[in-house]
Amino acid sequence: MGFEKENLTLEEIEKLENLRKECVRDILTMTTLANSGHPGGALSSLDIYLIVFSYSNISPKKIDDPERDKIIISHGHTSAGVYSVLGRLGFFDIDMAISTFRKAGSIFDGHIVRKVPGVEWGTGNLGQGLSAGCGFALADKLKNRNSFTFVLMSDGEQTKGQVGEGRRFAIKYGLNNLKVIIDYNKVQISGNVEKVMPCRIKENYIADGWDVIECDGHNFSQIYQSIRKAIYINKPVCIIANTIMCKGVCFIENDYRYHGKPLSEQEYKKAMEVIGLEPVLEKYKKLREKRWNYPERKFYFSPSINKGKPIIYGKEEKTDNRTAYGKALLDLARINKENKDYPIVVFDCDLATSVKTDLFEKEFPERFFQVGIQEHHAAVISGAISTSGFITFFSDFGVFGVDETFNQERLNDQNFTNLKLVCTHLGLDVGEDGKTHQCIDYIGVLRNLYGFKIIIPADPNQTDRVIRYIIDKEGNWFVGMGRSKLPIILNENGEIFFDENYNFEYGKADIIRNGKDGYILTYGCMVYRAINIYEKLKEEGISIGVMNFSCPITIDEEKMKIAVDTGLIITYEDHHIDTGLASTVALYLSENDYNVKFLRFGIKNYGASGTPDELFKSQGLDPESVIRKIKNLLGK
Repeated sequence: MGFEKENLTLEEIEKLENLRKECVRDILTMTTLANSGHPGGALSSLDIYLIVFSYSNISPKKIDDPERDKIIISHGHTSAGVYSVLGRLGFFDIDMAISTFRKAGSIFDGHIVRKVPGVEWGTGNLGQGLSAGCGFALADKLKNRNSFTFVLMSDGEQTKGQVGEGRRFAIKYGLNNLKVIIDYNKVQISGNVEKVMPCRIKENYIADGWDVIECDGHNFSQIYQSIRKAIYINKPVCIIANTIMCKGVCFIENDYRYHGKPLSEQEYKKAMEVIGLEPVLEKYKKLREKRWNYPERKFYFSPSINKGKPIIYGKEEKTDNRTAYGKALLDLARINKENKDYPIVVFDCDLATSVKTDLFEKEFPERFFQVGIQEHHAAVISGAISTSGFITFFSDFGVFGVDETFNQERLNDQNFTNLKLVCTHLGLDVGEDGKTHQCIDYIGVLRNLYGFKIIIPADPNQTDRVIRYIIDKEGNWFVGMGRSKLPIILNENGEIFFDENYNFEYGKADIIRNGKDGYILTYGCMVYRAINIYEKLKEEGISIGVMNFSCPITIDEEKMKIAVDTGLIITYEDHHIDTGLASTVALYLSENDYNVKFLRFGIKNYGASGTPDELFKSQGLDPESVIRKIKNLLGK
C-alpha cells in the first residue's frame, strides 16, 4: 500500500524539488522541440504527478501487477508532464520521450495513450477519466484488492455532464477506493474558467455525496498529506489542488495563451535562466533524428469460461432475439457460478426489462450494475473494466448505445478494450416508438471504429450461438437486434437451420436458400422476409437465393463468389441504404472489378410510428415491392 508514512521528510522534499526542476525543463524542451503541445497544464499538474506516481503502489516493475494502484490522467493534454515524471521515475528512457514527443511513429502522442508504460488509460477527450477510474476501482472491489484508483483531472472538464455521471455512480456503488485530484489552476484554453463556464466544483462533489479536501497544489507536503488523509476516508474523495498555470516560469504564469502554445526558442532559453538549468534543446534536436526502439506493451484477455450447450428454439417457437440474448447470458452465468471468481459483469441504463438483462440481474445482482440514464458513463466504465479481466456486457437501445455514445466507444477502441456491446431496438423494426428511437445507422457509425466487429443474427438460435461465441473473445464486439419476435429460420427441408450442429464463425455467411438467377444478401430481421421473397419468386420460376450476411462489414469471399457467378446481387437491409451492407458489398465489387448487376434495398429516410411491416412498406422494403423491382430488373 502506498502513502504509508505520515509525512514527507526534508530530504524527500528536497529530492522532489530537484526532480521538479528537471521535469520543468523536460516539459518545456519537448513542447518547444515539437513546436506544439500544452505546457501550461503540464506545469500546473506537475507537482501532483510527482507525488502520486512517486508514492502510490506502482513502479516500473508493477506496470501490469493486478494489485497495483491505478492512476488515470483524465486531462490527457498534459502528456508532457506525465511523460516527464514517468521517464524520470524509470518507466522508460526519458531521452526517448523528450526527443520523440509528438513525432510520427512515436508512442509518445500529444495526448497520453495506453501503449506508454505507466499510462493506464488513453485520454484527451475531456470528461471521461472519472468514468474510466470508476471501472478500475470497481474491478478492484470485485476482486477484493487492497489498492486505490487515483483520477487526476483538470478544472475545466468538471463542467461536462459525464463527470456528474461518474460522481453519482461512485457514490451509489461505494467506491471508497476511488480518489479524485483536480488541478484547479482556474485557466483553460479560452481564458479564466469563470469566464468560459462557471462551475461550482466543490459544491457539486459535496452535493453528490463525496468528501472534499482542499490543498496547495504546489506544496509537496500538503499534496501528500491530503492524499494520505483521503485514502483513510471510507468513501470517494475529491481533492481540489489550487495551482498556477505554468508554475515555475514566472513570465508566463497564469497566461492562458500557454495552455496550448509552446514556448519559442528564445522564450525557452529565458525559461532555462529562470529555473537555473542549462538549455538542452540542441541535444534533443539531434536525438529526434535517432531511430528508437519503443517499449512493446501488450494487452491480454483470456478469461476461463465454460460456454455450455446452446439453447435450441423449436420450429414453431416465435420469440425475439433480445430474449434469446438474455437467456444465453443467464445460462452462461449459471454454468460458471461454481467459480466464485466468475468474470461476467453487466451494465444497464434503465432498460433491463427491454434489453432482457433483467434475467441476469435477478439471479446475479452483485454482478449487475444499474447506471441509470447515464449512457456516456456506462460506455466508458464498461470499457475500462473489460481491460481488467472481466467479461463485460453493456446493453442499450441502438440510438443510445451507438449513436449517443460514439465518442466514448471510440475512446474504448483506442484503449484496446474487450467490450461486448449488445444493442436492441435497431432499425424500422422498432416500430411505433418512431424515428427518434429507430437506430438506422449503427453499421455506418461503428464501421468507423477499426477494432469493433459487428454481428446481426438472423433469429433466436443464431443469437444464442453468437453470444456464446463472443463471450471469451478479445477485442470489441457489437451484437445488434431489433425489437420484434421473429420466426425460426428453417432450411429448405423445413428443419432448424441454426441447429445444435451449427457453429458460428465470424465473417462467414450462411446460404439459407440456393439460387441460380441471383442472391439476396441480408441479415437480422430481414432474413425471414428474404425467404418469403424467395418462395414467391420461386412460384414464378425465378430462382433468387438468400444469404445471411450476419457480419455486415466483412465479406465472405467464398460465398460472395457464388453470388457473383449468378450475375445478380441484391442487398436487403433494415438500415440506411448508403452505409450498411450495401456499401460493404459495393466497395468489394468495385475493388474486384466484378461485372455484375447490383440492386440495393434499404432505408432512404427517417421512419415514422407504425408497425414494422407498415414502415417497411412505406420505404419499399415489403416483399411485394422488392419482388416487383427484381422482376423489372430481370425483364420479367
